[in-house]
Amino acid sequence: MPLQNRVTPFGEIVADPARGTLMGNRGGCLHDEGKRLRRRRWVTERWITCLLEFRGWHREVMRPGYYTELFFLDEATALAAGHRPCAECRHADFKHFRQAWLAGNPGAGLPPESSISAIDRVLHAERCGPDWAKRTFEAPLGQLPDGVMVAAGNEAFLQWRQQLLPWSFSGYGDPFVADPRRTITVLTPPSTVRAIGAGYRPAVHQSAK
Repeated sequence: MPLQNRVTPFGEIVADPARGTLMGNRGGCLHDEGKRLRRRRWVTERWITCLLEFRGWHREVMRPGYYTELFFLDEATALAAGHRPCAECRHADFKHFRQAWLAGNPGAGLPPESSISAIDRVLHAERCGPDWAKRTFEAPLGQLPDGVMVAAGNEAFLQWRQQLLPWSFSGYGDPFVADPRRTITVLTPPSTVRAIGAGYRPAVHQSAK
């Protein structure tokens, strides 16, 4: 039986056999000794995405007392859920994301030398409501850059090359064109959307290409 450690663009953590292309965590241990998720879905504001392999390190997934490993289809999914690149195993992506985030969010009032913790605080306010519910916002589809995730009902879609691609744990479905004037629910946090608009390019699953 698969463990409950796969993340959707809505930020939900569910069980699914698909492995994904990225790992991550939310700052600590979310599971019990039986590798079952407890009620809480995050420990700190530091939600990151990591490489599946790094320096030959090996971990027991969901080891009792250690941080909970989470898995994502791709980076577009992770960003939509509210995560950002790890500063260690994805250092180049981390630097690029931080630079693009600061360039795309001058209204946040953060100086160029701001730590990633300051950005994490903004992201946390954008992704989690007071009841832990996923925060979203509305925007015209045509104003969203490639790599942003949107929703229609309970389904998620990737905005990619002026088309929408249905999301699943195993990859993206057939693309279709939607009216760019349509106002749609956006899953990717607004400051991350602006970072993408400022030049950050999320990695997407090969099925999107």
